[in-house]
Amino acid sequence: MGASLGGGGRRGGRRGRAPMGDINVTPMVDVMLVLLIIFMVAAPLMTVGVPVDLPTTQADTLPQDDKPVIVSVDGEGRLFIGDNEVTKDTLVAQLQGSAKQGPETRIYVRGDQAINYGKVMETMGLIKAAGFTKVALIALPPAK
Repeated sequence: MGASLGGGGRRGGRRGRAPMGDINVTPMVDVMLVLLIIFMVAAPLMTVGVPVDLPTTQADTLPQDDKPVIVSVDGEGRLFIGDNEVTKDTLVAQLQGSAKQGPETRIYVRGDQAINYGKVMETMGLIKAAGFTKVALIALPPAK
């Protein structure tokens, strides 16, 4: 006379269910794939590039009639045009005086690796605001 009314054993109501020990990873994989696609699409849009006018070939450089103007920022934050020290206020006037081709003069900016990145970008901003269009950064090639 031991009839069971609850459906019996494990198949019945709440009391008979054992906790599930497996983790369903499918939703997590779906979310990760969606995030991957979002970042793959958004990453190129988030980069702000500085126009660098440098050759991408390993060929010999072409001879140039005019020498580029080199602006340097040393480790202490001082500005130089060539070997002559200038101030931030006189930088644009000095560049305009030494630029033989006007706004088309090629200007290379060299920044000490110990200096704050913002100081180099501020210098490049001053040069670009003065109307010079060919401004590039100089870096050493990788050691072999």
